[in-house]
Amino acid sequence: MADLKDITLFLLDMDGTVNLGYDPIDGAKEFLEALKEQGKNYIFLTNNSSKSASDYVEKMRSLGFPCESENVFTSGMAAGMFLEENKKGSKVFVCGTRSLKNELKNYDVDMSETGEDADTVLLGYDTELDYKKIRTVCDLLDGGADYYATNIDMVCPIEGGRYLPDCGSFADMFEQAVKRRPRFLGKPDRTMIDIIAKVQGVPYENIAMVGDRIYTDVKTGINAGVTSILVLSGETTMEDYKKSDVKPDYILDSVKDIYDAIKGGNYEE
Repeated sequence: MADLKDITLFLLDMDGTVNLGYDPIDGAKEFLEALKEQGKNYIFLTNNSSKSASDYVEKMRSLGFPCESENVFTSGMAAGMFLEENKKGSKVFVCGTRSLKNELKNYDVDMSETGEDADTVLLGYDTELDYKKIRTVCDLLDGGADYYATNIDMVCPIEGGRYLPDCGSFADMFEQAVKRRPRFLGKPDRTMIDIIAKVQGVPYENIAMVGDRIYTDVKTGINAGVTSILVLSGETTMEDYKKSDVKPDYILDSVKDIYDAIKGGNYEE
């Protein structure tokens, strides 16, 4: 387990970690500013595929966070890279938002708007879901189409401590209808971190994964062999942590504790 001061690249979940909807979490701005002052880097690593990378750059900037395109990596981007490499020649029906579809165009994914001739289904966090899409997905899965999903998250945190069903909940719904489960491409799969480590040229021992969910964020860090930090500012409670078999290297109230540590304070698990 690395000392927090030795981490040079922080991979930060978004919702529940640095913000709740359009509300910044206390201390998040100061934390990011401290990283820049110390020459450290950060990437917002999100399983939320409802928005494209450019959407997230705009959102993070609107919250007052310094953010460029290189500071964002989404499960939608990971899905695009996977489909481009592994599903060439396939036609994909995307049960997702217009932003996700626009993101996938960057990776030459051949999409079917109606599901006609599609042999593959990609399920995302679809905030534009309607009954027509639900019927199309069920028809394609009943017909044997390959089946992938951007993320396993059951809920998405929003303002006021509330939650909405996320992609994992949609997958459960479809499982009840067609008795099939997708292959999930986002966290906790380690691929997203492996790509970043290679592109950034940062040793794994100098990378930390920070997030509010044990079953995605923390497990991703453990799967990739990097320092894992659980923050209690989002979905996971201390009671959840105590019941879980997945244990992070650090458990903190929020990213403000990381800020305190790298500014000269100390933190012990």
